[in-house]
Amino acid sequence: MGTPSTDLAPQSSSHLTSFSHRLQFGLDAVSWVIGLIVGVFFRYEFDGSQMSLPPLLAVSVALVIAQLLIGWLFWLYRGRYTSASFEEAAALLVTVISVAMLVGIPVVFLGESLGIPRSATLMALPLAFLLMGSSRYLRRLNSDRLLKPQTDAKRTLIYGAGHMGQLLIRNMYADAHSGFQPVGLIDDDPSKRNLRLVGVPVLGDSSRLSQIVNESEVEVLIVSIARADSELLRSISDAAAACGIQVKVLPTLSEIMEGRAAPADVRDIAIEDLIGRHPVDTEVASIAGYLKGKRVLVTGAGGSIGSELCRQIVRFEPAELMMLDRDESGLQSAQISIAGHGLLDTKDVVLADIRDPLALDEIFRERQPEVVFHAAALKHLPMLEQYPGEAWKTNVLGTLNVLNAAREAGVSTFVNISTDKAADPTSVLGHSKRLAEQLTAWAAANCGGRYLSVRFGNVIGSRGSMLPTFQTLIAAGGPLTITHPEVTRFFMTIPEACQLVVQAGGIGSPGEVLILDMGEPVRIQDVAERMIAASGKNIEIVYTGLREGEKLHEVLVSHNESDVRPIHPKISHTMAAQLKPEDLDVEEWYQLFADDLETGPNKLVSKGPA
Repeated sequence: MGTPSTDLAPQSSSHLTSFSHRLQFGLDAVSWVIGLIVGVFFRYEFDGSQMSLPPLLAVSVALVIAQLLIGWLFWLYRGRYTSASFEEAAALLVTVISVAMLVGIPVVFLGESLGIPRSATLMALPLAFLLMGSSRYLRRLNSDRLLKPQTDAKRTLIYGAGHMGQLLIRNMYADAHSGFQPVGLIDDDPSKRNLRLVGVPVLGDSSRLSQIVNESEVEVLIVSIARADSELLRSISDAAAACGIQVKVLPTLSEIMEGRAAPADVRDIAIEDLIGRHPVDTEVASIAGYLKGKRVLVTGAGGSIGSELCRQIVRFEPAELMMLDRDESGLQSAQISIAGHGLLDTKDVVLADIRDPLALDEIFRERQPEVVFHAAALKHLPMLEQYPGEAWKTNVLGTLNVLNAAREAGVSTFVNISTDKAADPTSVLGHSKRLAEQLTAWAAANCGGRYLSVRFGNVIGSRGSMLPTFQTLIAAGGPLTITHPEVTRFFMTIPEACQLVVQAGGIGSPGEVLILDMGEPVRIQDVAERMIAASGKNIEIVYTGLREGEKLHEVLVSHNESDVRPIHPKISHTMAAQLKPEDLDVEEWYQLFADDLETGPNKLVSKGPA
């Protein structure tokens, strides 16, 4: 929903704009003439016989010429100001006062000899200013009337009578094709009970939603509260669903900053809005200076987390960003989003597998990265339960390969991306990521650099995660499968997860694990039911039972770990136990997950964890 350009908006010179400005100057000139005549008429106590036409005409011409010159000087007739805006009103007031002083001072000294009252221009000033302002206001009203939404626009109720609500209404009124007709506002603040924004009244609080919808024939509810959290959005969504109306929301800050949306654009409410949390301000910009001018390498750069991490790192002006992955299609997508092309012929993309230590050593020796973010991993829990050998080779040995290459290259900052499943692990995934944390802690103690890990829960919308899977199942007509009706998980957005990763490199100490306070866990069945309701389909939910290694409820901090928050109230710091590479035992690893074992990483028949 954009704002179209009109003759009332600041514009460069054109035929239409020039005519508009000439018309406005003509109205201003008439305002001075009327103001002067009325002023003199008042001065002579309504005795028209005392008025002399020649001096009155001479002063009128002087006022008009002065208005043109000074108005041009203050950009009144050159397209700088939006018509009837506060900025134009201020410039108009300065102009009118300047004109009155310029013409009025000679009149004060020569008025009697000229046959005109000395106070004539001073008496004309307020009336002229009032008339000039009125002409602008009337033209603005007429323009707004022409731009108001068409009669077939949806009758819209706006939740939130703050600055964002006012901006939203103005944008609706400035776009005849917006498709929305604002009919009222809702706000729970008692002080706003009788407020009107741009002529639209506050009709009550959220408790009166059903009544307001019926009385005003509302079709759409738009939430215009900045940074509204998921709890509020769920409450609004449920209430709107009960009333049978649509719910829309404003774009997120990240969408605005990336140019994907304007501040007053609206979109359908998404399941991510309903299960996400109030975003934690990790103040990443204040501590990410360690990236500026540095050579930065990201493993797993083609994945959901890795690619978003690269997009955020670019904002902090690294000397070089190296995106490493074994997935060439993922690398191309990341390159397109960052460099604007997917040619794959530049050195910012590196095709390599973290399982290949020789290739990693060569890349690190040649490119000499100074900061490394290790996002490459296998992450699907049930798949790794079947193939624990793959978790060992990628999540454990692959991480060790990257750590060794980083140590040899003198990398100063290394951030290993972990998961909440590493806390009190019960699965192959959790155990493999726990070992990766411990190897990172060992490297920190033996290289002198800041080597640490970051742990968080499920990332909303990441590739292969729950939400895209549910969407696919619903699109296929179901059924939608859930392991257990009471299973819960922690959720965070991809940008927020990556902000934590970037910040960890600035505030974490060697060997630490940083953990974001993710609020209350979300019940998966609630998510499934909301997505089915939003789809309008009759989808069956089937319970499959908890899979091998899967927890009913995840935790973020192990029972034997500390929860210290020395820097940010929402970020916990704990220490990972060190694990020397020579203490890694492949036989012990397989024995942990298999009852029937033939020695060797490719001869495993897994029966799940013991």
